[in-house]
Amino acid sequence: MAAKGVRRTRGTIQDFPDFDANQDAETLHKAMKGLGTDEAIILDLLTQRSNAQRQQILIGYKTVIGKDLVEDLKSELSGTFESLIVALLISPDRYDAKELHDAVKGAGTSEDVLVEILASRNNSQIHQIVKAYKEDFDSDLEDDLTSDTSGYFERVLVSLVQGNRGETEADPSLAVEDAKALYEAGENAWGTDEERFISILCSRSAPHLLAVFDEYRKINDIDLEDSIGSECSGNLQCVMLAIVKCIKNTPAYFAEKLYNAVKGAGTDESILTRILVSRSEVDLVEIKAAFKAMYDVTLHSAIVGDTGGDFRETLVKLCAGDD
Repeated sequence: MAAKGVRRTRGTIQDFPDFDANQDAETLHKAMKGLGTDEAIILDLLTQRSNAQRQQILIGYKTVIGKDLVEDLKSELSGTFESLIVALLISPDRYDAKELHDAVKGAGTSEDVLVEILASRNNSQIHQIVKAYKEDFDSDLEDDLTSDTSGYFERVLVSLVQGNRGETEADPSLAVEDAKALYEAGENAWGTDEERFISILCSRSAPHLLAVFDEYRKINDIDLEDSIGSECSGNLQCVMLAIVKCIKNTPAYFAEKLYNAVKGAGTDESILTRILVSRSEVDLVEIKAAFKAMYDVTLHSAIVGDTGGDFRETLVKLCAGDD
């Protein structure tokens, strides 16, 4: 199964040239059989293959070894390292679906996970996630969201999970109207018209919303984020801010989340895992640049300073250099 071509992305992980899934499968099997497991070989190999290639390795492993690679890895590894390695072997849509399912079906609802994924994915990705969720968990994502959330926060999530955001260029005259509508619904109103915020922020295209944000600043002389901070609270504020930040600069949004994950009270390994796995083939190069620009420290050094063991080494490989 040799690779026919090499895709290039703004991610740190690319297709591995001269790829052979069956050979990789045998290498992984050798690393796990006998006394002890060679974790270095496992993490080194899997972080040098794209997700599409890892999917082929799963098939190759079952073909040449006659066993399930994920099950073998789970029996040999443990802790955060195991979770990270297994995450690398899940396709992007199914990984997002799994994270969303864990967020609503675990002990309590992890609202921050719902916000992060649904606010940052495009229409096509949302549709794939909804489909994968149904296939993998025999449940409807929208139904699970509505049963675990409430109020305007629930309504924002339901709007986002439709994957029906506009995809047109900015309409200058409508951008002015939308900016005025947001101003009238928030800063210039007695109370906040949350429905107007939801309608505009969840349905307009990204280029159009950028124009709306510019017009809003002209009208109100402050950024929309500042208005959301003063007009909304709790989970609604969190999801509204995430939408605006992702529209403005998605890499900066993820850089901020990563920084908070390593610099808060204790390291949040789940956030590090989710973001580095899900963005490694999308825009992790840009996230790294944003991280350095925003915090004057490299993502690589932040990870090295706040994690350890094979988990750290895998994250460092995904990060691909201290630049």
